[in-house]
Amino acid sequence: MQTESDIAQILASTVRSWAQRYALPEAGARDASCRFDLSLYRKLDAELGVMNTTLPEDLAGSNLDISAPIAVIESLSMYDPALALSYLSQELLFAHQLYHTWRDLSRPIPLRHADILRAKPISGMAMTEPNAGTDVLAMKTTATKTESGYVLNGIKQWITNAPVAQYLLVYARTGQERRDMSLFLVDMHSAGIAVTPCEKKLGMRSSPTGIVTFADCHIADDSLVGNLHEGLRPMIRNLAVERLGLAAQSCGIAKTCVDCMKDYAAQRVAFGKKIDEFGQIQKMIAESYAKMRAMQTLIEATTQRIIDRHPDASIDADATKLFCATSAEEIARNAIQTLGANGYTEAYPVERLLRDAILIAIGGGTNEALQKNITRQLNRRHKVD
Repeated sequence: MQTESDIAQILASTVRSWAQRYALPEAGARDASCRFDLSLYRKLDAELGVMNTTLPEDLAGSNLDISAPIAVIESLSMYDPALALSYLSQELLFAHQLYHTWRDLSRPIPLRHADILRAKPISGMAMTEPNAGTDVLAMKTTATKTESGYVLNGIKQWITNAPVAQYLLVYARTGQERRDMSLFLVDMHSAGIAVTPCEKKLGMRSSPTGIVTFADCHIADDSLVGNLHEGLRPMIRNLAVERLGLAAQSCGIAKTCVDCMKDYAAQRVAFGKKIDEFGQIQKMIAESYAKMRAMQTLIEATTQRIIDRHPDASIDADATKLFCATSAEEIARNAIQTLGANGYTEAYPVERLLRDAILIAIGGGTNEALQKNITRQLNRRHKVD
C-alpha cells in the first residue's frame, strides 16, 4: 500500500517531467518579457491535477497531506520558480488556508466558499501593505461592519497573482484592539477594487504581482472566513505552511544550480584539464551539494512536523526557510562562479535562478524577522531539544 510520502515522490517525478517538457523551454523568454502564461498555468492542473491537493474529494481535491504541494513546488522550481510561486499562492495561501481555517474550527465550510474551491479559480492571499510587511500588526486596511456585510478600505501591496486573480483571501482590521483582525474571501470583480501591476521585479518576473486598492468595497456577510477578530490564528498557522513552501522553492532552485555547475565543470577545459579537477571548483560543487541535501532533509523533517502538528512546527518552519533561502542564494552564486562569464549570461539558467532565489529571503517573512522569531522562541525554553 502506498503511503502519502510515496505518493508525493511519484508526484514530484511526474511534475519534473512535465515542467522540463512544457515550462522550461520558454521560462527565460517569459522572464525577459515579464509574461504570465495563463494557458501554461491552466495546463498544469488540467494534465496533472495538482490543485486542491490537501482538500477532500468533495471539494475537487486529492485528500493528501501537505507533502504533496510541497513536492509540486520543489519540482516546478527546478525549471520555473516563477510558475511555482503562482502555484504556491493559489494552492497554499488560498485553497489550503480557506479550507483548513474552517476545518480547524470544526465547522462546515459555507456553501459559497465550497463552490469557489471546487472551481479552482486563480487566486492568492493579501496581507502585505505599503507600511506593513513582516510587521503584520501595523496593518491599516479595515473591514467595517454594515447591515448586509462589510466595507473594505485600504491598500495591499506585493500581492502574488493579484493582476490575474479571480479571488483573494484578504486580511483586514475589524476592531479597535491591535490584534482585532479578520480574514475575508473577496471576489476581485467586486466594485471598489483596483489592481495595479507592480514595477518590473529583479526576479520571479513571470509571476504577476500587484497593488490592490479597496475603496468602499462592499462584500457580503458570508465573505468572513472563520471567526470575527480572530484572523491572526489562521494567519500564524498558515505562515508555517507558506514558509515551508518557499523553502521548497529554494531547494528546487538549488538542485538545478548543482546540476548546471556539475555538468559544466565536467566538460569545460582550462589549462589542459577539466575544471572539475581543480580544488577551488570541487569545493564549490561539493559544498553546494552538501547544502542542497541538508535543505532536502530539513524540508522533509519540517513537513512531517507540520503534518503531526508538532509544537515546534512553527520555529522549525522559520528555521527551514531561513536556512534554505540563504543556501539557495549561495548555491546559485557558486553556480555562476563555476560557469564564469557563461554563468553571467542568459545562455544558462543560473543567473535567472539567482535573481529568483533572492525573493525568498524577503517574501513570507524576511531573514531578519525569522532570526528574531527563532531567537525569541528559543529564549522561552530551558534547553534545545
